[in-house]
Amino acid sequence: MLTNDHDICFSWRGKFLFKILLLVCCGLLLSAQVSAIELMLPQVYTDQDDVSGWLMSEKLDGVRGYWDGKRMLSKNGNVFYPPQEFTADLPPFPLEGELWGGRGSFEQTASIVMKQQPHNGWRQLKFAIFDVPQATGRFTTRIALANNWFAAHPSAYAFVIPQHPVQNQIDLQQELQRIEKLGGEGLIVRKPDALYTSGRSPEILKVKSFQDAEATVVEHLPGKGRNAGRLGALLVKLEDGMQFKIGSGFSDAERDSPPPIGTVITFKFYGRYQSGVPKFPSFLRIRQETSLK
Repeated sequence: MLTNDHDICFSWRGKFLFKILLLVCCGLLLSAQVSAIELMLPQVYTDQDDVSGWLMSEKLDGVRGYWDGKRMLSKNGNVFYPPQEFTADLPPFPLEGELWGGRGSFEQTASIVMKQQPHNGWRQLKFAIFDVPQATGRFTTRIALANNWFAAHPSAYAFVIPQHPVQNQIDLQQELQRIEKLGGEGLIVRKPDALYTSGRSPEILKVKSFQDAEATVVEHLPGKGRNAGRLGALLVKLEDGMQFKIGSGFSDAERDSPPPIGTVITFKFYGRYQSGVPKFPSFLRIRQETSLK
């Protein structure tokens, strides 16, 4: 059938507009998929929790990573940019874990993953896997899928975090002390038959000798004696408005250049007084961008 120039022009424009529309729709679908990430999060272990028969592993202090089968994402769905070699041996199904550079390296890890382009810094990290979020069944069934994958596809940049059974509370505390002496943060314990559910779950618990929380810097309080002329303590405020001082945990460099007023920091403490004020608070770090932790 013959066509005129007008028909040809209309056909070309129609196809062009269709392609643009298709790309926009794909982009919207992709954004929806990213924003739909709902993670399973731990509650805090107490001495009243009986975790005998559960599985324990070291709680790695890294940056939460979510592999969706094609991309590495933060817990809030922001895209990370590892080089292709870092993800080359990862499976086509989702994995959840920590981007980890070793004990005591959180700040360095965060600075590596926050860059908006691939770079060699990622070679210092590993993807430490602790769950297969979209698989069905109990935890032991899900994590077996990851173990089986990496047995057949070894990766220089990924491993499945080992899980060990908890015999009793004494066994748990001995392992916690061992990890802390090595410079680790604590433990995670998981119920073996737990299903993957979003939000805080009583079937996964974090175990530490201390608790941690976040507060906003309100004021720099001057030091005395050895710390004269520089930071002595931070006056900080919790979300509920409670204010208190943090005077320990700072390096000399941090006392010379303290976290600016208005900065959100992470601190550790050991329970609370009846007033609600944290006991023995100690500075840990400036909180990184909320999509990372």
